Amino acid sequence: MSSPQVRPSRVSDNVAARRAGGAGRLVSVTRLLPIPAAEAFALLTDLRSHARWIPMTRVHVPPGPPRLGALVTAVSGPLTRRGAPGLVDRMRIDRLDPPDPAAGTPGVAVFAKLGPVLLGESRMEVAPAGPRHSRVTWSERAWLAGPVPAAALVAPVLRGMLALALARVARELRRRASPSPGPGR
Repeated sequence: MSSPQVRPSRVSDNVAARRAGGAGRLVSVTRLLPIPAAEAFALLTDLRSHARWIPMTRVHVPPGPPRLGALVTAVSGPLTRRGAPGLVDRMRIDRLDPPDPAAGTPGVAVFAKLGPVLLGESRMEVAPAGPRHSRVTWSERAWLAGPVPAAALVAPVLRGMLALALARVARELRRRASPSPGPGR
């Protein structure tokens, strides 16, 4: 197994410093998905899919598969899917280690939140839960940039967004797995 790939950054150092000071509350949601860990990891780290799962959000990603150092921009707000402006969440992929089912190790993806509004870190861990299932834990520790200490406001919104996103992923996978109803059903 290869060692984790981590790209050091000023933001990652800032995350560690803020954690020590208590800024940003850790929120996480765990869900069992009906696909093997490698497939779940590939699905969840393909950030083009996130616009389907995260409410009122459009996502701009570089072409091709996810890669370390890639910059991603998500924009969220009531009309952002129609091109309106919204809350900008710039992220960089700092870690991208797929699961190793043979070794029983989870896959881990880490995204540094670079601002301009949110700072912090988003992390996805995908572990095998048998040959045809995976356990996904999606966690975020984020805070508003600037002097406003609003962790108490950000955490519940993030928790709700994570729960809804993973519920939508699970529903999408159930629909893929179930046969389409025929005529007259």
